[in-house]
Amino acid sequence: MGIEVTRKSMITGKLHTLVLDTTQKELDQYVIRSTILIQDAFPQLSAEEREFIKTGITPEEWLKYIEEGTF
Repeated sequence: MGIEVTRKSMITGKLHTLVLDTTQKELDQYVIRSTILIQDAFPQLSAEEREFIKTGITPEEWLKYIEEGTF
């Protein structure tokens, strides 16, 4: 099970799509109920997947631009 989630990276401005183990309903409820913590809304997702939902930053971008510091 999973859905395709597309987000624009806050770092590069590129659109990325990942298949995440969630439903459209869960995603919509998180967006509508902005007071819920993302880790409570999506406990089944990894920290990297939750970061992608929030910022559009992929694990590869995080490694390249944040950890390696190559801006």
